[in-house]
Amino acid sequence: MLHHARELLAVRSPLDAELIVSEILGSWWGHRVPGGDVEEVIGEALIGHAERAATPAALALLTGVAYLGTPRQAALAERAALGLMRRGVARPGWADRVGTVTPEQCFVSRDVYGDQDSIVCVYSYGDAERHALVVLVDRTKAETVPDPGEAPGARRGRPPACGMVRDAWVSSRVDKLLDHCRTEGRDNPLMRFEQLDPRDTKALLQSALELTDAVDDPPVNDNFGSYHAFVRARAGILPPGGRLPQPPVYGRDRRATLAARFLASDEAEELSDRSAASRCVDRIIEYGCAHDFGRPLRVSPVKCEMFLLDWLPRKVLLSPSEQEAAPHVLAAWVRWAGRRTGLPEEGVRATLDAVWDATATFADAYRDPSVFGLDREIVGRLLPDGDLEALPRRAFALPFLTGTHRSSGRHGAIDLSALDPSDPDDRRVILEFEHPSAGDEHLDAHERVTARLWDGDPPELWETAQALLDDGWPRHEILHRLIDVLDDHDGDPRALRDALRGLRHEPPPG
Repeated sequence: MLHHARELLAVRSPLDAELIVSEILGSWWGHRVPGGDVEEVIGEALIGHAERAATPAALALLTGVAYLGTPRQAALAERAALGLMRRGVARPGWADRVGTVTPEQCFVSRDVYGDQDSIVCVYSYGDAERHALVVLVDRTKAETVPDPGEAPGARRGRPPACGMVRDAWVSSRVDKLLDHCRTEGRDNPLMRFEQLDPRDTKALLQSALELTDAVDDPPVNDNFGSYHAFVRARAGILPPGGRLPQPPVYGRDRRATLAARFLASDEAEELSDRSAASRCVDRIIEYGCAHDFGRPLRVSPVKCEMFLLDWLPRKVLLSPSEQEAAPHVLAAWVRWAGRRTGLPEEGVRATLDAVWDATATFADAYRDPSVFGLDREIVGRLLPDGDLEALPRRAFALPFLTGTHRSSGRHGAIDLSALDPSDPDDRRVILEFEHPSAGDEHLDAHERVTARLWDGDPPELWETAQALLDDGWPRHEILHRLIDVLDDHDGDPRALRDALRGLRHEPPPG
């Protein structure tokens, strides 16, 4: 990295220098360090290494990190740079100009569906070297932003966000870029171009960056890491005080009202199976609330394809009648929601085309568990919430759901098929059947890990179990390993996730 920093001595433009430093800082972005913070383990170590090197390239790198690094990195780099300057190390010519960058205007180019925003922020160095930062914010998926009223076990705690950063780049041809955006917003009925308040732009970019940074292996462009520090720094110099638009909260009552209004509409009149239609529209609303930043009425080609071809096949147990009805209910919802939200007719038509194009594929994409020889009654008991994705982890946690056990204990004869695995009391009986000689403390431990696996909380618990299964660990030994980790770190979510990741690398016994 310090060798790479020699390029900083050959440039005159502060913009070029910042982009080089951002590329260096981005070389470790997105990586995870077991038991530590990668920005501390690598970033702060690089600052110490540069200070010890005491070369002009090292000072140039420290000067850039003082503006582009994390707050802690910036403070350390500034202190180290001042020390090298006092020792007579030569500063790069662009050093004084880096701190003179100021924001001018902010704009957004967005599609009418609300899928993506291209944020355009214009900056200059004291009225010179005008440049535009373009940040692509994707709003099509929000797996970590649950809505009030979400099913128990959903991941909670993160406030509504605006989307995830997918890409970023810098252009020095500012006027040409803005002219292109204005022309597209004027001539394309599916695009809008408008000016943004810089304060709101700051809130939007910082929220999107926070969400992107929080996701393991985020789906960003391959080059995004090189711009990450630059985007963070440019967002940081925008004026504070902005607010993100907060979507309305859809609790159970409001969701039910929304579904009832749709089913009573002209668009839903031709849906023949009203019972299946009611269940399908509940799923459409659930998807919009929990996985689209609280926007059940938003429709777009991309959103409808993701709902039909990704979320439903992966997450929801549908009856045969619901499988047949789902595309037709979705098409009716597109017409109804599009009318309510003022979506242009061109947008409604394009979205309906996407629904019908995906319909044939949906029949192949959706896999009914009964097709694979799984008893639908057992599947239904494991999935009272219809969460198809939960089936393997719940079957792993509770593999004994049929048969009769004649016990001399407190329960007498137990008909396992009559027990409800989602009920804590029945679940305890099932675990007692699996561990006939275990004491209460041992059963309590199994009950805790079973409840966690049932809810998928945290997701890393089942991910670790799968990794251990792949490595040849016996099921019961895996459960005991998970119990030990939960007992040691249950009060510290971050430590729990780190411990589970570390557990995946342990060799199987024997």
